[in-house]
Amino acid sequence: MNSSFKERIYPPWYIKSPYYEEIDREKKLIRCRICERRCYLKPGVKGVCWNHMNIDGELYNIAYGLLSAVESRPIEIKPLFHYYPNSTALTFSGYGCNFRCPWCQNYLLSQVPPSPDRAFYMSPKELVREALRRGDDGFSASFNEPSIHFEYLLDLGEYASRQGFYLMMVTNGYFTTNSLEKLVEAGFTGFSIDIKGCPYTYRRFLGADPLIVFRNARKLLDLGAHVEMVFLVVTGANDDEECIKWVIEKHVDYLGTSTPLHINRYYPANKYHEPATSIKKLLQAYEIAREMGIEYVYIGNILDERYQDTYCPKCGKKLIERRRSRVVYWGLDDNRCPRCNYKINIYGKYIPGKESPLFI
Repeated sequence: MNSSFKERIYPPWYIKSPYYEEIDREKKLIRCRICERRCYLKPGVKGVCWNHMNIDGELYNIAYGLLSAVESRPIEIKPLFHYYPNSTALTFSGYGCNFRCPWCQNYLLSQVPPSPDRAFYMSPKELVREALRRGDDGFSASFNEPSIHFEYLLDLGEYASRQGFYLMMVTNGYFTTNSLEKLVEAGFTGFSIDIKGCPYTYRRFLGADPLIVFRNARKLLDLGAHVEMVFLVVTGANDDEECIKWVIEKHVDYLGTSTPLHINRYYPANKYHEPATSIKKLLQAYEIAREMGIEYVYIGNILDERYQDTYCPKCGKKLIERRRSRVVYWGLDDNRCPRCNYKINIYGKYIPGKESPLFI
């Protein structure tokens, strides 16, 4: 009887997490240290992410291995254009997020608490076996914010690295620096990081600080990881010229000019119904980024795919052409421009001729 009762309370997706600090032992008050929300938790209370909970004065991940999706996806769709080009990643997600973006495209996953009734359980070992079966090159934690299953990511890294897989994530970049160090130690080398806008955007919609995101992106570069920033230009939230310039200036200040910047178009979703970003605004942001010296600037979520191509920052030669999230032309010679020998920022090997589903 006691055994069955214990199993009911602690199913496989309930695991203890060491990533917290004790605030008050008598009151069993703790503070989570995984992301920069740093939630103070009383017994029985969940953090902002809905995935971490104080159980009797200890931190638990209560959705370890509870996944919402597992799909093979092109790396370019993340977007990561300079990381293992033309490869595919087994992409997985859970439920929940530490942000509440009203325009979130994946709100059915990110703005919903985890539950075994709507999820399926896969251990890290099972996920690695699935990637081997499908012939993927790596793993991508995506669709919802990866920090929600931080402990799962670390365990996955241990098994995936043994098999030679790369590991990357699509994230809002709001981890603590200690968590970033753990992720890189576990084998995560690729990060597609969303920058939501300027301080006004973060205060109004998220109650957060964009400088933490840039700090973390810089930290990852210093740790030897690859970073690409994604700026979703949202009508009425971050699309004024002052905000756009602030984001691009901070990109240059913190990350330099060789870190790629993706300027993406917003479409109405979830609780936000302003019109889709005007193409004029996107082109304006693109020109500002180019004028400030960013070498690799792209425009995404539009029909004109010319802005997905990579050109040599030194001589202007087209080096990589992408269509429908696949590389259709690769003109680099040992990651250098064949015309002027300029070294292009590429992390990992190019996978030529890999067959994969095409995505619009």
